[in-house]
This record gives sequence, structure tokens and C-alpha cells, in this order.
Amino acid sequence: MGRGRAKAKQQKVARDLKYNTHSTDLAALQRELTEHPQHHVVTDDEESEDDDRWAAGSR
Repeated sequence: MGRGRAKAKQQKVARDLKYNTHSTDLAALQRELTEHPQHHVVTDDEESEDDDRWAAGSR
């Protein structure tokens, strides 16, 4: 009981997102995406080294 208000709120938000056009500042989005450095990508070798270290500690 009591879910009616929450459901109505979700429907209101969903309807707003679906039917109302929101202006997106694409220039600001581009600046935000290019300002941050790329994340470190873990390679298979690094991952296996981590696995070996944890496996050695559990013995």
C-alpha cells in the first residue's frame, strides 16, 4: 500500500522526459568529455598478476 504516489511521480517524470524537449548544450558536453584524462585500461597480463597475488595470499 502507498505505492500510488511513487508510481504517479515516476509516470510524471517519464512523461516529461518523453514529450518535452530539453535543450542540450553539446559544446559543454564536448568540453566535459575532452577535459578528463582517459581511464587506465587493464590488460590481461595485469589482471593475471593481481589474481596470482591474491591466490598466493589465500594459501
